Amino acid sequence: MGALPDEPGPVDPKNQPRRQAFSNSPLWRNLRLSVQVATKLNRSHLIPGEVTFLLPCLSRIERDVQASGPQTVTMEDSTSVIHPSLGDVEPSSKDLLSEAAIVTGMANATLKANPKLDWAAWTADYARVRDAIAETYPQWFSDFNAKLKKPGGFYRANKARERDFSDTKTGRAIFVPPKHLSATGFADEPGLLRLMTLRSNDQFNTTIYGYEDRLRDVSGTRDIVFIHPADITQFGLVDGEVIGLSTEADDGIRREKLGLKVFAYDVPRGCIGAYYPECNVLVPLSHHAVESKVPAAKSVPVRIVRG
Repeated sequence: MGALPDEPGPVDPKNQPRRQAFSNSPLWRNLRLSVQVATKLNRSHLIPGEVTFLLPCLSRIERDVQASGPQTVTMEDSTSVIHPSLGDVEPSSKDLLSEAAIVTGMANATLKANPKLDWAAWTADYARVRDAIAETYPQWFSDFNAKLKKPGGFYRANKARERDFSDTKTGRAIFVPPKHLSATGFADEPGLLRLMTLRSNDQFNTTIYGYEDRLRDVSGTRDIVFIHPADITQFGLVDGEVIGLSTEADDGIRREKLGLKVFAYDVPRGCIGAYYPECNVLVPLSHHAVESKVPAAKSVPVRIVRG
């Protein structure tokens, strides 16, 4: 129920030039300075500003040794549990710095000295950073370093999960009714499909580690479009056939993704699935959730392109 108010809004042509500008990059290239810290190259690194620094850093799986010894970083999983992470792979270059070393190095070089901000100490021992986090957010991170020693990590309180609504004006849960029953942002039409973009099991966010999706029995490629067998028949397609998708939007911008192999799969009729970021090109920036502005990548109006 909580997701209903944040439904996709209609495609708004007035917003679209922002996407067009980013794809052509004139505004991004006009930035006086851009600094990118990354563990691997991606497309955004090919779009520099007037002055651009691309700073490679240690990845989480590589050994991070500082003045106090090997360092531990932390990560929070989707269940609000925080785990320690200690790299055990030899760094790909002896010259790589950690993210912490890069950020504190820039701060130390550009900011005035402040006795409350000991950049060198924070770089030497990440536990000092966690102590500062615990002091700043005691409701979640008190005894941060001690809790990290707990097997399986420690749970960061989530009020919604615990049904704690004491911070609301009424002390109860507040539900905002949707303006209409459809949460897709567009009406049904013959031949119009709802595209939901998704990731494979060997993918973290937009980082792709391989081409084996064991969850869906896909191997060797990500150029896939998942379609219900009945819809394959209805559209006169064949399992394994290569097709394209075209976005339906009234903003005058053509969005197509070609070279997708039809893959029979048990998705709802009228809906299809494909991997992101490969199919991000089909998502209009103006097709987004009403309040959060998150692109509505689970409900994109598309049509099949043949030949």
